[in-house]
Amino acid sequence: MTVRTRFAPSPTGDLHIGGVRTAFFSWLHARRHGGQFVLRIEDTDRQRSSDASAALILESMTWLGLEPDEPVYYQSRRFDRYREASDRLLAEGKAYHCYCSKQLLDDMRAEQVAQGLKPRYDRRCRHRQSPPPAGVEPVLRFMNPLQGNVVIDDQIQGRVVISNTELDDLIIQRSDGTPTYNFTVVVDDADMGITDVIRGDDHLNNTPRQINLFAAIGALVPRFAHVPMILGADGKRLSKRHGAGSVLEYRDAGYLAEAMLNYLVRLGWSHGDREVFSINELMELFRIEDVNKSASIFNSEKLDWLNQHYIKSGDPEDIAKRVEPLFAARGLDTGNGPALVDVVTAQKQRAKTLVELVDKSEYFYRDADGYGEAGSKHLTANVLPALVGLAEHIERMNEWNVEALHSVIADVAGTAGLKFGKLAQPVRVAVSGGVVSPSIDVTLWLIGQARVLGRLKRAIAFIESTAADSG
Repeated sequence: MTVRTRFAPSPTGDLHIGGVRTAFFSWLHARRHGGQFVLRIEDTDRQRSSDASAALILESMTWLGLEPDEPVYYQSRRFDRYREASDRLLAEGKAYHCYCSKQLLDDMRAEQVAQGLKPRYDRRCRHRQSPPPAGVEPVLRFMNPLQGNVVIDDQIQGRVVISNTELDDLIIQRSDGTPTYNFTVVVDDADMGITDVIRGDDHLNNTPRQINLFAAIGALVPRFAHVPMILGADGKRLSKRHGAGSVLEYRDAGYLAEAMLNYLVRLGWSHGDREVFSINELMELFRIEDVNKSASIFNSEKLDWLNQHYIKSGDPEDIAKRVEPLFAARGLDTGNGPALVDVVTAQKQRAKTLVELVDKSEYFYRDADGYGEAGSKHLTANVLPALVGLAEHIERMNEWNVEALHSVIADVAGTAGLKFGKLAQPVRVAVSGGVVSPSIDVTLWLIGQARVLGRLKRAIAFIESTAADSG
């Protein structure tokens, strides 16, 4: 039997870290077994669902490279199928109409709680003989078995046994005719031939009810794997207060999709002591049975480390393509300056994210607004003669390469009685506006002769103006 997995998010908001990990586990499981991965948008709750959220989910999945193997399914387009399935259960005596009002149900549960009983529907309409009350639109309830056990051989959690006496007759169709979550999921998984359901362990309580529904509609029961949740460092369920936003926020902050996936797969799964895996390696090595059954702790520092690793080890041409739109978004024309691939090569050791790479590289394409504290500390009268001498040498240079620039800076520093670094730092501030950059010879080479000369002259003027003001 071909393995078929699915990811079935509800479009009620952005796609977050926990959902992405579940999707990735499902995708990997299908890939490892040569199967198919299905994406289903569970949008039957039209009040909370939105097309905008669905679009963001699809955008997130595309960015991550978790493309489904067939067109996306939308539950909102399958209402006729759900009605057909519920009508069949009703006709076969496996479901029944319930006319109990909300007030009656509330009173029933309150009385059960007062008696120390588990609150549940008491099935009073299951074998109703009296005529239905006038003007009441009933819900449709599933006739859950009254005896026996439901056995879940979970691929992560192990064997779970639930007595049918613990389960009530769940509503499968509301009074307005719309289907409920537990019913639509079963019908969809059966129709779509899903063999393995991989989802968060918060759904484990739904599973015995769904298994009984699978049996009722005559469908094969898929294998289940319930993934433990992700917690923040404080041990509470992961949320924005832990710094974990939507996956697209990570994209916009400059994280790479492969770094994000590599990090998420290691939240609960391991292969020896290895930390870094390619997607192809994960497709070969990942086994859903090896996922830890305990919760994982989100660590943003570990994610930063992995992202920096992927930037440092990545192909500069590829990184340049990804980072170019970020420069453009700031109004920076990377065609008017050094080749972006050369900037990436020089800066990729210094950036944890693509955004940080842009932050540290703007000066290659735009003059700094000023020098700030770095100017008052490093652009002082005692380095003025050396800067003037360097500008004169720069203007006369016929060869513009790293070796020639290193030689010129060394010569000027020696003539001025300065160590190389004592001149390099003021020059760095003069041409970049800050105190951090690649080696000074590489920095000057990237900025270009004309811009370097112009910025040196500007720094010289700054020093002369500061000296005049203080005099």
